[in-house]
Amino acid sequence: MNLAKYLRAASIIAVGAAVAIGFSGAPGQAAPKKGGILNFVVPDEPPSWDGHRETTFALIHPFAPFYSLLIKVNPENPSSPTDFVCDLCTEMPTPTDGGRTYTFKIKQGVKFHDGTPLTAQDVVASYKKIIFPPEGTTSARVAYFVMVDSVSAPDDHTVVFKLKYPSGAFIPALATPYNFIYSKAKLDQDIRWYEKNVMGSGPFKFAGREAGASVRGERNNDYHVPGQPYLDGFEAIFSNKQAVRVQAIRGDRAAIEFRGFPPKSRDDLVEALGGDITVQESDWNCVLLFTPNHKKKPFDDVRVRRALTLAVDRWDGSKSLSRIAIVKAVGGVVFPGHPLAATKAELEQIPGFWPDINKSRAEAKRLLQEAGVSDLTFVLSNRAVDQPYTIVGTWLIDQWRQIGVTVEQKMEPTGPFYARLRSQDFDVTMDFNCQSVVNPLLDIGKFLSTDIGNESYGGYTDRDLDKIFEAMNRAPEEAEQRKLMRQFEKRVLDEQAHSFVTLWWNRIIPHRSYVKGWKISPSHYLNQDLANVWLDK
Repeated sequence: MNLAKYLRAASIIAVGAAVAIGFSGAPGQAAPKKGGILNFVVPDEPPSWDGHRETTFALIHPFAPFYSLLIKVNPENPSSPTDFVCDLCTEMPTPTDGGRTYTFKIKQGVKFHDGTPLTAQDVVASYKKIIFPPEGTTSARVAYFVMVDSVSAPDDHTVVFKLKYPSGAFIPALATPYNFIYSKAKLDQDIRWYEKNVMGSGPFKFAGREAGASVRGERNNDYHVPGQPYLDGFEAIFSNKQAVRVQAIRGDRAAIEFRGFPPKSRDDLVEALGGDITVQESDWNCVLLFTPNHKKKPFDDVRVRRALTLAVDRWDGSKSLSRIAIVKAVGGVVFPGHPLAATKAELEQIPGFWPDINKSRAEAKRLLQEAGVSDLTFVLSNRAVDQPYTIVGTWLIDQWRQIGVTVEQKMEPTGPFYARLRSQDFDVTMDFNCQSVVNPLLDIGKFLSTDIGNESYGGYTDRDLDKIFEAMNRAPEEAEQRKLMRQFEKRVLDEQAHSFVTLWWNRIIPHRSYVKGWKISPSHYLNQDLANVWLDK
């Protein structure tokens, strides 16, 4: 593309901050139009359909439109870490009892898609499943609610959360988009019913699924927000090949992919479609990790685990991989740029972030030799998703090769990959910490002891780490939180070498310009119920 043509195309690109495009009610903007089917592409299918259990975008994108939440991020301002609005409640409550009691009033007249009324009892049953999962079930977000003592419904229109201690992390935890409100009757019938079935109260009703191909939704005419949704329906089309997804948007067989494309795909679409494509970009609260299995030799040896991170040149990797993949920022366990994140100077004190890669790799080789595994060979388990899993996995293998380590990459579809994670049947696995609302005090729950954090797969128990986490959530001042965060980070990445950060992601969403009302956020989980989306056709 020549410079003049590129500048013309670039005029429609929102680069850097999360720039929202669509109707917000401001004077002079077009009113939303009703009708039409939104076709969008999804790179993967979820292991199950239960939002309380799963952690993948492959669940949120096709299934979030079927459900309501108690509260959610403001769809007109989804990039804010503090702007939350009611979905099923009537107003955001002011806490009482010194910040330890939150009382929510629930909207009356809300119906599930089967016509049964939704009450406070359904909200309580859903949150009890999330916070205090019964035996035989899995909740991925137990660690988000360590501050919660109880949840109850004194009547059908009131929900009360009692906290053990005041915590600024509580409201963001409530707004997590996986906190689908389920029918108590269905949960009483079978606590695992939602793993294979759909029945919510969201803006769209489940209209069908073709295994391996698509999920369809149709407008819920009884939706509790008057006038919404605008769409007649949607079809989420599954395709695990990036080239196919890009071509679907280019050929207008799909209008958008909500996860994100790499820079070259963005540029190719802009060059081909000009004003028919709009691009929204944002930093991304998502990072790939690699996690050794502490229960397998030689990864039970901290020297071996530390050698693996010392081999990886993140500073140079950012420069090269950001040209071809959806990764960019170098950071520690906290979303880069957040007040609790490590500065560059602080990062450079941590093994794996040293500015001298030759020094790092020399130390890695020494540690392997000291541990008696200078000829280390292992299998890296990875998810068969091209962006950025395959690319980052291939890069890691080359990094390890430079300290004499031989690695085979085992790629698996999402279902088998998650099954291997959960059974801890791996040597070293590609791992991830992709969160919704930017809330580091909770986001780092990923790294807690495996018996506490259901998203932790390393198979380790570290009570000292768990205590630092709890202290941070109790600390009222940011300065104290930051001090404790540095202790937490050093223990995870250095002293115990539990799990390791690669590069944080960069979200790029090119979409057909007729898609209106959707605004990008720093997470590919937020703002996905599609209630505000409309088509300008």
